[in-house]
Amino acid sequence: MSTGRFIAYYRVSTEKQGRSGLGLDAQKLAVLQYLNGGALIGEFVEVESGKKADRPELAKALTACRLQGATLIVAKLDRLSRSVSFISSLIDANVDFRAVDMPEANRLVLHIMAAMAQHEREMIAQRTRAALQQAKAQGRRLGNPNLRAPAGVHALGTAAIKNRADRDAADRVEIIRAIQAEGFTSMNAIAGELNRRGITTPRGGRWQATTVSRVLSRIS
Repeated sequence: MSTGRFIAYYRVSTEKQGRSGLGLDAQKLAVLQYLNGGALIGEFVEVESGKKADRPELAKALTACRLQGATLIVAKLDRLSRSVSFISSLIDANVDFRAVDMPEANRLVLHIMAAMAQHEREMIAQRTRAALQQAKAQGRRLGNPNLRAPAGVHALGTAAIKNRADRDAADRVEIIRAIQAEGFTSMNAIAGELNRRGITTPRGGRWQATTVSRVLSRIS
């Protein structure tokens, strides 16, 4: 049994959260099994949104830990470790913490994770820019194909039009995968980030969760 007082911090998606095994129930079960009867004196649940750095529940959890002399416990640090803002908050808060999936993690490990997460973000940004440049070089601009199509495009056969649509979707999937790697996991969060970056849908419109899902399904 783990001794001491613990406050749990859970992070869930607005989408169907049980799909990947990272849902709220799975996280709670992992924490309870790890504590094995230890004192869990509080729980805070963060619901993901498109604003990845906005973590009001984490701030509340860290404040509660300081006021009550408790240890912050999370179920899965591996997923959260990709977030520079999350790791920085833990380091700056100066509170004890425990991760069920990485019980050996300490402040040195956090500093290393922060550096790796920042490096990963920079590499993802480079890959995203490269994907956009490649698409532009190949003549596939990321906007409405009907508005930007060269003269005579409507005379193309059905197969040619479908191939173009597939290429447009493939270009966007590359960017979506990069956004997912940054920690945006729900369809709503991905749509919000695509809109924030000024990337349009294959039809030149704004992204919705359903649009992201359709584009991913088209390529899979």
